Amino acid sequence: MADNGCGFPAPGLHSFLFQPLFHVGGFEFNKVMLLALLTTLVVVTFFWVAFGKAKVVPGKVQMIGEAGYDFVRRGIVYETLGKREGEKYVPLMVSIFFFVWIMNIWSVIPLAQFPVSSIIAYPIVLAVMVYVIWVSLTFKRHGFVGGWKNITGYDPSLGPIKWLVSFIELFSNLLVRPFTHAVRLFANMFAGHLMLVMFTVASWYLLNSYMIPAAGVSFVMTMAMIVFELFVQAVQAYVFVLLACSYIQGALAEHH
Repeated sequence: MADNGCGFPAPGLHSFLFQPLFHVGGFEFNKVMLLALLTTLVVVTFFWVAFGKAKVVPGKVQMIGEAGYDFVRRGIVYETLGKREGEKYVPLMVSIFFFVWIMNIWSVIPLAQFPVSSIIAYPIVLAVMVYVIWVSLTFKRHGFVGGWKNITGYDPSLGPIKWLVSFIELFSNLLVRPFTHAVRLFANMFAGHLMLVMFTVASWYLLNSYMIPAAGVSFVMTMAMIVFELFVQAVQAYVFVLLACSYIQGALAEHH
């Protein structure tokens, strides 16, 4: 923690930097990488346990797994893509949803206490994966010329401004879209973690001073922030997958 001169260890960018846990050759493995790996293991293990030996009368774990799977399938994929087009994308979207959600939820887990998606590299990789799927589907569905028309929104009926509109759409879709897709998740988790760290550290700082009542207020705010973060973490996973589905829907839609 950084000291701002008054003794309060203010959180900042240093709160997102971690020393390597160990080295493998020239490769550094740190806490964030460990949490990302654990996220993968948690998601894979949960669904393996839930559906590895699925029963007609489901147990508790299978019921939770089915509820989560059905939420993404019906609440996001079917609503965006429809059942016929969307069914093949359900496993991918379920995987992304739970991967993002678990990455986020480490923020409020003791000892972990850090959202993996607040490191922008992880949202970028997921956004690029969605981007590649979207672009490839666009050209696969519409062909080379039709694909570019889909991406640029080319519309002859717009007259003289059709080229300006196409340029704006091209810039927005190919450059801005993947950037905002990644940054939306990153920025929310980054800001949320910073606020949570600030109130947590403030509680301990005030508790060790003469401002004990203020420490109580700060502690209440910390608890409120944790509840709020739990909500935001789930919402960000939902929004990330919803946008991914909407991009795919745009790739599959007929250009007019």
